Amino acid sequence: MNAKMEKYQKNLTVPEKTWAWNFYGAGLEKFGRDGKPEQLAIPEPNADQLLVRIDSVGMCFSDVKIMKQGRDHPKLYNRDLENDPSRLGHEVTLTIIKVGEDLKDKYTPGQRLAVQPDIYQNGKSTAYGYTIPGGLIQYHLIGPEVLETDEGACLLPLDEKMGYVAASLLEPWGCVVAAYTQRRRLEPKQGGIMWIVGTPGDTREYQFSKYLDAPAKFVVTDIPPSVRALLQASGKEIVEEDKLPNDEIAAFSKKLTGGAGFEDIVVLAPKSAEQVSEIARVIARRGTMNLVGQEPLDGLAQADVGRLHYDYVAFVGTTGPDIAAAYGEARNRCELTPNGAAVFVGAGGPMGQMHVQRAIEMTNGPAKIVATEVSDERLDVLRQSFESLAKKHNVELHLFNPMTSSQSLYDFTMSITDGKGADDVVVSVPVAPLMEEAATLMNDNGMLVLFAGVPIGTYAAVDFSKVYLHNAQYTGTSGLTIDDQASVMNSAVSGALSPDRVVAAVGGMEAAKDALKAVMDGAYPGKVVIFPQIHGLPLMGLDELKETYPEIGSKFGEGNLWNKEVESALIETFWQAEEE
Repeated sequence: MNAKMEKYQKNLTVPEKTWAWNFYGAGLEKFGRDGKPEQLAIPEPNADQLLVRIDSVGMCFSDVKIMKQGRDHPKLYNRDLENDPSRLGHEVTLTIIKVGEDLKDKYTPGQRLAVQPDIYQNGKSTAYGYTIPGGLIQYHLIGPEVLETDEGACLLPLDEKMGYVAASLLEPWGCVVAAYTQRRRLEPKQGGIMWIVGTPGDTREYQFSKYLDAPAKFVVTDIPPSVRALLQASGKEIVEEDKLPNDEIAAFSKKLTGGAGFEDIVVLAPKSAEQVSEIARVIARRGTMNLVGQEPLDGLAQADVGRLHYDYVAFVGTTGPDIAAAYGEARNRCELTPNGAAVFVGAGGPMGQMHVQRAIEMTNGPAKIVATEVSDERLDVLRQSFESLAKKHNVELHLFNPMTSSQSLYDFTMSITDGKGADDVVVSVPVAPLMEEAATLMNDNGMLVLFAGVPIGTYAAVDFSKVYLHNAQYTGTSGLTIDDQASVMNSAVSGALSPDRVVAAVGGMEAAKDALKAVMDGAYPGKVVIFPQIHGLPLMGLDELKETYPEIGSKFGEGNLWNKEVESALIETFWQAEEE
């Protein structure tokens, strides 16, 4: 290690003031003071606080959403930002400088940590870089708002092999990992309300082999005699409401659940796509809807794709007659199909690239991957980044631009899957029509993952018949846990994953506003990372950095990819200690 890099890592000197990029409202003009960072005093930590140095910050499209919405962002709770500003930057690597007296048995000066920003305290959602001022600052205090959460301290100790940039990217990578980790509740809720909706004239002999003891109350509409007998034998409270028109379902749910929705819904012998669509509107957050039938619906249903992403509603199903057979993780998968065909819509952006990289590198991953992008420039980046990696892992990689191809994405997908469709389709673009189109690419047993979030109340037409007839999965996730980040770090340390492979541009402290604008404009086909401790480095793409600073450029490996050696050379070139 170069002596200057070692000095940087061990430097615990604190200047009198810190540079910071606070934001004071919606719009880029409210970012910083007069378009520049401002200097703030550096306070001493209280007994329950840490003073930390921010080493690197990954910029995220979530930062753009906050900047555009200001106080209207859900996690800012109408905060008066003009008088109580917050600060962006939730993909952070930090070093502890000083430790408060009450924390000295847990933390030490010089210790490196990553932040898990998706925080809950007493059940209320907060977040570092949103409600809690984040990492676009050189030094700041971290206290109970991060250290005492519902899940404990939201700080992850870093392995010494992790570079600063790789550690910052544990957060977005953790979100990608979380997309394939079961977040849905897949069994009836203990003590909940289950609504069972039948179809008039249905005389099928249903079974309910387990879970009948879970609900505290059953609400029933038009149920067949066999189900009525099962419920009566359970001894639970039964509330009956027959002949419920579709336009009265919302009011009915509000009356019985106070507007929260039913924790569990079972629909027997479904026929009407319109009815299924209306019933789906009244599932509670993290609720389940179990479709049990043998015939397809009469059309496509309208699914709230915002709720699939943010509320983790689960659509399960079975052909029956055992209603309970639809539940459980064994039947409802969340991982990509081994040796299957996977389509990634919007693969050229930073998060899309991560999904593609993970799919290529994973053990027993897809055999065929289609990466779609509407920009040929971004497809070239995908080719440079992943073509050789795919060959190394014996994965058949197809790059597809639907805007320039003579084929539609549907036809192309069918052509490489022998007309069956994809096993898995992952959407990283927050556009409902694209989500709707993506659903048509699935085979009968396919899985649709809505990684990008759209507002709750955004609908797309999907074929829910596949859920009960063929076990199709419609899923989505938002956020992550510290365990997700830890799993990414373990993969990185073992050499199974290179988190910083997706870096496209870097800059020093003064470049943060340009970095946010670049993310807003999609100027770079990968992650943008800011180094708050570095001054004088404008925002640069990796190609420009390599050309402008040959001593740094010489450290790049195959494919012009970021690595720990490039990072060290950058810090050695630009960082100046306070006394210097």
